[in-house]
Amino acid sequence: MASIDNLLVSLFVDEIVGGFIVTVPPGHVGCIYDIFRGVVKNVWYPGMHFKIPIIHRVKLFNAQLIEYTISKDVIVKDNKEIMGDEVIHAVTADNRFVAVEATVLIKLDTERLPEIWQNIGENFVSKVVRPVTRSRIRKVLTNHTLVKSLSTDRSEIEDEIKNELRESLTPHGLFVDNFYLSSLTPVDGNPGEITDLTIIEQIPPKTPQQIVENRIISGNMNRSSN
Repeated sequence: MASIDNLLVSLFVDEIVGGFIVTVPPGHVGCIYDIFRGVVKNVWYPGMHFKIPIIHRVKLFNAQLIEYTISKDVIVKDNKEIMGDEVIHAVTADNRFVAVEATVLIKLDTERLPEIWQNIGENFVSKVVRPVTRSRIRKVLTNHTLVKSLSTDRSEIEDEIKNELRESLTPHGLFVDNFYLSSLTPVDGNPGEITDLTIIEQIPPKTPQQIVENRIISGNMNRSSN
């Protein structure tokens, strides 16, 4: 899994003729930082551009469609700005745990890149994309039962999550092109222990009263006394 440095942000650009000319490669756009004015509002598209050495600093952003991968192969602690996330655990409408692996196709709004860089900075994966993606996936799955999530509701869930992500990320200058569920795996009670679906289906879903009683027994709630 590549890091954000070679997926979203390039820390260096090609400078020629003593640093007066910058080349922006295809598929990228350049944002300009002026040491006197701050982040300049206009962006540079592919081609050659003139800049003032020392006064101007240019940073490249990937303007192409980028995959944000949610997978067991991703390790966030090694790089919090990696374009992806570890497996996301969620709870379905019938109180069943599921482990989610998926892919989100994201594209930066190039016209708003100066705004993104100015307001969010380079850490927009850890600040915006990852927390929003986690919360939207969990929100949608609470409206679907386990069995339907694994069968008839799968495409509906993908569309709902895609729309939720678009609504939440568009204001930040991030456009969601699509969302695909790679894997939706039932988990028996403990999110760290994956169990086969046939085993889980033999376990009847807990009623609201049973959930409350379990919380009381575990000490998460205080038993009331007369």
